Amino acid sequence: MAKTQSFADKAKGKKKADFICVKVIKTMKSDKGTYSFKESIEKIPDISQVNTLK
Repeated sequence: MAKTQSFADKAKGKKKADFICVKVIKTMKSDKGTYSFKESIEKIPDISQVNTLK
């Protein structure tokens, strides 16, 4: 027998996340004068809080 649940029913039942994931890239200058990059993914509750990340 075929399933009666459609893709629209599955998508409707999923809960949205309460946060937004943002990729943060920080630069660090070494004593030699070269730059290195550190990447991290931060979770924030609202997109307006992007400027408050350190």
